[in-house]
Amino acid sequence: MSDQSEQRTPAEEAEAAAAAEEATAQATRVEGRARVEEVEREVAETDVRRIEEEREKAEQEVEKLSRKERKAREKAEKEAAEALEARKQAQEAERQAHEAQRHAPAIAERPAPTSTGSVTSPGVGTTTPPRAAAAAAAPETPPPSASGLAEGEQPPLTERPEVLVGAAFAGAFLLARLIRAATSSDD
Repeated sequence: MSDQSEQRTPAEEAEAAAAAEEATAQATRVEGRARVEEVEREVAETDVRRIEEEREKAEQEVEKLSRKERKAREKAEKEAAEALEARKQAQEAERQAHEAQRHAPAIAERPAPTSTGSVTSPGVGTTTPPRAAAAAAAPETPPPSASGLAEGEQPPLTERPEVLVGAAFAGAFLLARLIRAATSSDD
């Protein structure tokens, strides 16, 4: 080989050196492009991972919102059922109060019930114990009125029908306000 390199002309040597230089430059360019493509591939893989993470976060957020919506819907349904039950109870209380009010005059006009203490049992006689015979022979005490109150005495405030109706109405009104406040604050 040394024979051939000695036989080359300077032009051939310059041309060979330029070709070698060009080959080296081309190899450097190819290697640079390979590095750029490798970096671009890594960037693309990173983008894919980031997008997958964002998708997972979005799915978790959707699931979280679905749970929240489901809980809110269940809470609203429960409160609506409670409100309906409270309304039924209020209507029942009002009905009972009206019924009590309607029967109140009838109770006052009804004759006083007979006391069972004044009725002599069929067994009072010589074989009856002395205390039982004495109790049967005792004078009759006046029976209490039908409402348990003495004549002219007013019933306690908590037993008056109009107060019971008012309390039922007020309770239903307050419950409705509480339910309304609870449902409107969650929006």
